[in-house]
Amino acid sequence: MSNFPPLSAINLHKAYTLHSKQIQVLRGANFTTTPGESIAIIGRSGSGKSTLMHVLGGLDKPAQGQVLFNGQDLYRLSARRRTRLCASHIGFVFQAYHLLPEMDITENVMLPAMALGKISRKAMRERAESLLERVGLKDRLNHKPQELSGGEQQRAAIARALMNNPPLILADEPTGNLDATTGDSVLDLLFELTREHNTVLVMVTHNPETAARCSRTLLLQDGLLVPAPTEQ
Repeated sequence: MSNFPPLSAINLHKAYTLHSKQIQVLRGANFTTTPGESIAIIGRSGSGKSTLMHVLGGLDKPAQGQVLFNGQDLYRLSARRRTRLCASHIGFVFQAYHLLPEMDITENVMLPAMALGKISRKAMRERAESLLERVGLKDRLNHKPQELSGGEQQRAAIARALMNNPPLILADEPTGNLDATTGDSVLDLLFELTREHNTVLVMVTHNPETAARCSRTLLLQDGLLVPAPTEQ
């Protein structure tokens, strides 16, 4: 067991340019995680929540600061080693699913394992099919994404995120494209599976009820992460 937190963000700074104007979205954001906890990130639209997720996930280098996985600085690694670390340590669940239309659902779920190349293709397929069965898609293994409903596609995306059994799941508005009932069932599944695997879940959400299901809630405000105020 590592003595380091699964994920730590230290003094993160990040800006982007919009209409030739620089917008500072992260101004020294900090937080750390403990194994098995779930963290909701809330904040007004445009506050930088998705930018933060991209920085945490190795997709967008911060201007300043560190992202540590078990004490290892993500952005001090070479691009190749960073890609492999992210593939093995992080599962992504996006609002827009990001399933490849030319591949069937099983092949889509296999993709993270293909990126690592540590197990045989047969073993990859067996694990992908097992995960798809676990998320209720046993009868959809050979279907293309466009043949599935939005809820089914998001379930497949959750299976894909868990393919390498990562210690961290990053979910950016994972039910934003779903109706309330379907969204609730997808959330139930996400919380259930991350609990089973003692996975850290960091989730961006606009929904206070969703945030209330997490271990704690952080507010991204003025570029900083602070404990969300509790309602009286």
